Amino acid sequence: MRFLLPGVIAMTVIVVTSNILVQYPLGAFLTWGALTYPFSFLVTEIANRLDGPTAARKIVFVGFVTGIVCSFIGTQIMGEFGPLVTFRVALGSGLAFLCAQLLDIAVFNQFRNGLWWKAPLISPWISSTLDTAVFFAVAFSAALTFLEPGNDVSWATVPTPLLGVGPEAPFWVSLALGDWTVKLLLAIFALMPFRLAVRKLVARVA
Repeated sequence: MRFLLPGVIAMTVIVVTSNILVQYPLGAFLTWGALTYPFSFLVTEIANRLDGPTAARKIVFVGFVTGIVCSFIGTQIMGEFGPLVTFRVALGSGLAFLCAQLLDIAVFNQFRNGLWWKAPLISPWISSTLDTAVFFAVAFSAALTFLEPGNDVSWATVPTPLLGVGPEAPFWVSLALGDWTVKLLLAIFALMPFRLAVRKLVARVA
């Protein structure tokens, strides 16, 4: 398998880096982790293109386990308002990653025989939508408070103008919308790295 080991290393680096950078705000609605995490889909898609869905799933599993380890470490580090990672954030992160990455593999396979750009564009757009919806709903929605009654997420449920300019919605919806928008834009940006990486790795073993 041409990309299994590089893919495992890349996925591990992205997951660890994103778990660190998510602690640092980038404007009012984003964190620096929003700029690194979407590249996990690029890693999955390169593996899928070069080595098939089985290899891609192995890389996803490594990323999932790495994320669990990062979340556990985060629960042991106390910040100003409690643990850096709450149970709801850890649960939402794990569920979102696993479901979205597996969906990405499935959607990619549906379009892999079409024009070269369709699979690596359509699959992250669909899977990123699921990723964003699952994570932010599980982590911050008032409807799921029962998952961790002791975790005060009232700051995330305060009605505020959407992205600062739109109609009022819970603050976490603005966070989710900002995160989702970045993922869609980075999926377009990642098309060229995808194309170049696949060509280079194919040529290396030709």
